Amino acid sequence: MKVIILGTAWPYRGGLAAFNERLAREYQSQGHEVEVVTFMLQYPSFLFPGKTQYSDEPAPEGLTISRRLNAINPFNWLKVGRYIKKQRPDLLITKFWLPFMAPALGTVNRVAKRKGTRRISILDNLIPHEKRFGDKLFARYFVGSVDGMVAMSRSVLADADLFDPHGRKARAFCPHPLYDHYGAIVGRDEALRMLDLDSAPRYVLFFGFIRDYKGLDLLLEAMADERIKTLGTKLIVAGEFYGDPKPYMELIERLGIGDRVVLKTDFIPDHEVNRYFCAADLVAQPYKTATQSGVTQIAFHFEKPMLVTNVGGLPEIVPDGKVGFVVEPAAGSIADALVRFFEEDWASRLTEGVREEKRKYAWSNMTEAIGSLKFKV
Repeated sequence: MKVIILGTAWPYRGGLAAFNERLAREYQSQGHEVEVVTFMLQYPSFLFPGKTQYSDEPAPEGLTISRRLNAINPFNWLKVGRYIKKQRPDLLITKFWLPFMAPALGTVNRVAKRKGTRRISILDNLIPHEKRFGDKLFARYFVGSVDGMVAMSRSVLADADLFDPHGRKARAFCPHPLYDHYGAIVGRDEALRMLDLDSAPRYVLFFGFIRDYKGLDLLLEAMADERIKTLGTKLIVAGEFYGDPKPYMELIERLGIGDRVVLKTDFIPDHEVNRYFCAADLVAQPYKTATQSGVTQIAFHFEKPMLVTNVGGLPEIVPDGKVGFVVEPAAGSIADALVRFFEEDWASRLTEGVREEKRKYAWSNMTEAIGSLKFKV
């Protein structure tokens, strides 16, 4: 079978690129021919919230990645669609995460349409966390360009009803697979040594791009709880600000927790990710809104207990009391869970639960979900 994956890949960085590249390798491991068609221009610089869109890592070996798509040039969309159609893929898979990309991706899918090609989308979101004018119109345009959709949370699967109310598109649910390509598990002391951190405190990890909906402010407020201060627990914030860092810096100062917050607020390259997860005792995702999150799947890979909030698809992935704690998105609830985790020594029993639960998230499950889609005649 010939598979084309349309979306972010090297030389772009981040979870979207990691997902598409890992999915490509899974199809290759099953004996299929795979090409990833990625961007020449993904975001105009003035629209990109981080420091750079590009990876410092070398090109991934063994993958065919072609840079063809310009996200803001309609003439280019037609050209890329014709290119893909000419390749005659059996599967055209598009990762959809942001309505801004709908005109480009939706047009390419429409132009690439041919008998024998199934156009599938793997949905991160249909309704974005940070809403903008025209989001629903753009998302509807994109949904109209595919034959089937795989959602990685049941909340997103339900959102599909808004854009495909008559159920004309094939649909399936498959949880986000493990991010298992960020290196091996290393000992806690070794990881802390590589990060130049003291091994005496216990550490909570907040990982990933820092955006308002991810609730870092709630976690910082929780860390100011006197009970947590007494426990000697510290917070590692590892990830780049995708917004103004000033409110967070002011909050840390106002709460008086600067000595218990370790800020590593540059983009974390792939080869350093294992250090942060292996150094942590608990991974916290205090999100205010969510669908699913790749951070949970990195935590599963490194066999780390998690604290997540009761939003979106996070409770589906993190069973309360088995692999972590599910709490309300409020500083008090987060603080209570942190105290419970460290005072009652939940680490070992939750780690065992993580090891058991992670078996559900093989990449073969995603390819099987795509293969199981039932298309309307």
